[in-house]
Amino acid sequence: MTLEIKKVLIANRGEIARRVIRTLRELGIASVSVYSDVDEFAPFACEADESYHIGGNAPSESYLDGEKIIQTARRAGCDAIHPGYGFLSENSEFAKLCEKTGIKFIGPPSKAIAKLGSKIESRKIAKKAGVQVVPGTEDALSKSDDVRAIAESLGFPLLVKASAGGGGKGMRVVREADEIEEAVARAASEAKSAFGSEDVFLERYLETPKHVEIQILADSHGNCVALYERECSIQRRHQKLIEESPCMALGEDTRAKMFECATNLAKTVGYEGAGTVEFLLDGNEFYFLEVNTRLQVEHPVTEMILGLDLVAEQIRVARGEKLRFAQEDVIPRGHAIECRVTAEDPSQNFMPCTGRLDVIEEPAGPFVRVDSGVVSGSVVSPFYDSMLSKVIAWGETRDDAIERMKRALREYMIAGIRTSIPFHLQMLDNAVFRAGSFHVKFVDREFKFEPAGEELTKLSAIVAALLEEESAVRAVPMANPTASAGWREAARIEGLRR
Repeated sequence: MTLEIKKVLIANRGEIARRVIRTLRELGIASVSVYSDVDEFAPFACEADESYHIGGNAPSESYLDGEKIIQTARRAGCDAIHPGYGFLSENSEFAKLCEKTGIKFIGPPSKAIAKLGSKIESRKIAKKAGVQVVPGTEDALSKSDDVRAIAESLGFPLLVKASAGGGGKGMRVVREADEIEEAVARAASEAKSAFGSEDVFLERYLETPKHVEIQILADSHGNCVALYERECSIQRRHQKLIEESPCMALGEDTRAKMFECATNLAKTVGYEGAGTVEFLLDGNEFYFLEVNTRLQVEHPVTEMILGLDLVAEQIRVARGEKLRFAQEDVIPRGHAIECRVTAEDPSQNFMPCTGRLDVIEEPAGPFVRVDSGVVSGSVVSPFYDSMLSKVIAWGETRDDAIERMKRALREYMIAGIRTSIPFHLQMLDNAVFRAGSFHVKFVDREFKFEPAGEELTKLSAIVAALLEEESAVRAVPMANPTASAGWREAARIEGLRR
């Protein structure tokens, strides 16, 4: 017997909220968005079938307020909640709250999230499942531990790592014994501030590995498949910038072993839904890194090579349906690349940029996809992540995908603030990137951005802004600065706001 899902609240914002809305609409499921003060006229809030204000701009007052989101879902008559990624997507207590209130959490069971949410516990689970982990401490460090002695027994360099959270917070690289005590103290303090837990552990530091992740999908009937891998080594300070699939560094034997490790680990904890098992690839050896118990930002590259809608598959699993395919049915075609377009200035060490996006003209054409959270007139605030959109390009070969991405990025016109597009264009032409011989430290240590490379993009944006201004003179003014002819009627939207 399957669960009926007729209305879904999206507990998120920006491009992922819009992406989920589109799939819900295709499936004939009503969508409900929630928004903070600054997001009142954001595209996702206007495009959902219903939209509800839930609080102030600080995430703790809105998108991280689980009780308020549950109350809104019940008030709107929702059957389920999709958490997107970030915010409450990997919060086991929020998933448990959904379970208690009878609202389906479109993600894994709360127990699975809790088991895998701690990097320390997930390392133990991985080892039990036969997955190799980077050598390190088994448990969180305590104040009574002789940290120096433990570090010297493991050998340097070492990584001090927070058990909770991610994104590079609560992490310190230590190369000498004299540095270890201070590094542990600082990492624990940062982890406590960012994640509410000061638990940290030690792990051998791999200098130049690749970051490769396996997309998994599991149902409630014991079936689990690996939906190929993603190469995510182009990072800056542990933040991914470019992702692609498949990974050209993987041989078929290594790929098969990684698939087996990922699916075995998921089955060990009774996993359901979409998730990602992340690994560090060092030569021919791979080591377990962590599990992300949610949809990933970079999921579109997997969709592009497999012809799947992962959000739709998440909803089918949430309904209680069996997976529609087995591992042998998962056959990729071609190559896909994703570039994260952020409101940052690469010429100023990626300084965040805020302000009004005067003009946006998105790229189009064969095999180009843009998942965006903004439109012309949108305002980039300092309250949330700087990502504006993701551009995804597919090609028969990796070179084809790269050339198509370059064309798409050159078409992408954004006026009003600086973006990461010039960085991406330079990276796509970099010899090391083209050869596929990069590693997770390539951007931080070896790649040098040249500001002169952005001039064409700037000129194109200026031309687009002038054309937009000329057409605006002849246009009828609209009260909503982000409205356009293709949007739902403003009166109807306002009538749904409560």
